[in-house]
Amino acid sequence: MSNLTDTAGRVSGSYRARIIGKKTLIYIVCIFLCALSLFPFLVMFVNATRPSADIAQRLSLVPGNMLATNWQTLEERQNFDFVRGMLNSLLVSSSATFLCLYVSLMTSYGLVVYRFKLRQAAFTFIMVVLMIPSQVSIIGFFNEMYKMGLINTFWPLILPAAASPSVVFFMRQFMLGSLPLEIVEAARIDGSGEFRTFNRIAIPMMAPAIATQAIFIFVGSWNNLFTPTMVINSQAKFTMPMLVSLLKSDRFRTDFGTVYLALSLTVLPLFIVYFMLSKFIISGVALGGVKE
Repeated sequence: MSNLTDTAGRVSGSYRARIIGKKTLIYIVCIFLCALSLFPFLVMFVNATRPSADIAQRLSLVPGNMLATNWQTLEERQNFDFVRGMLNSLLVSSSATFLCLYVSLMTSYGLVVYRFKLRQAAFTFIMVVLMIPSQVSIIGFFNEMYKMGLINTFWPLILPAAASPSVVFFMRQFMLGSLPLEIVEAARIDGSGEFRTFNRIAIPMMAPAIATQAIFIFVGSWNNLFTPTMVINSQAKFTMPMLVSLLKSDRFRTDFGTVYLALSLTVLPLFIVYFMLSKFIISGVALGGVKE
């Protein structure tokens, strides 16, 4: 009997050791990947405090003492209006995020809640559109915006956000697992209208998915450089990525410290949005993966 107990104890100890070893390995890999992901941002913030000559010579993780000088140089640039560029980017990104989320929520709500003959065909069409790159239709998009008189306005950067197949797909998959149709039917029986049910019941239940997609949409709109360069030609309406692309001292050299400082200022709103909504990412992605 004692031999059996000793054997069981050794097996249990060996099992626990393997589990601890696997967990330790997983933690090490995760820490390494986290450090690898944060390394470019660390280099960017550090280089914002260093002189251009040192940046060109070597890589360093030690902050310099040129932050005030780089900031003064940035303020002296006539083609870099930081406040206006930040306000323009905030206006475009916030509006595009709100429009994309609300329209995508309504579309996915209709695909999940309402029963009609072409429901599956409509969803299939949305998935087909998802496979078409946006660059393919940019010429036709530009021509339409030109005919409508919307060139050099923010509307070409905001209105296309209403058609986002990937967000519709994510919201639909999330609704299939988190929105009981019985609640919708009960609201209808109680006399609630369709829009009231959608706004007061469906949207609050979709909070994790909304927060998750809000991060991706906001970041994508904020970092967009391709479309703005096609439709914006007035410097007063430049977004932050467009202003950063103009930061060149002269034809012979680039002031790297100033450029890194501008990049650091550009990503700060992204960090703020991410840290405000990041707690919803894991739950949102996990629930959004529920299949019908």
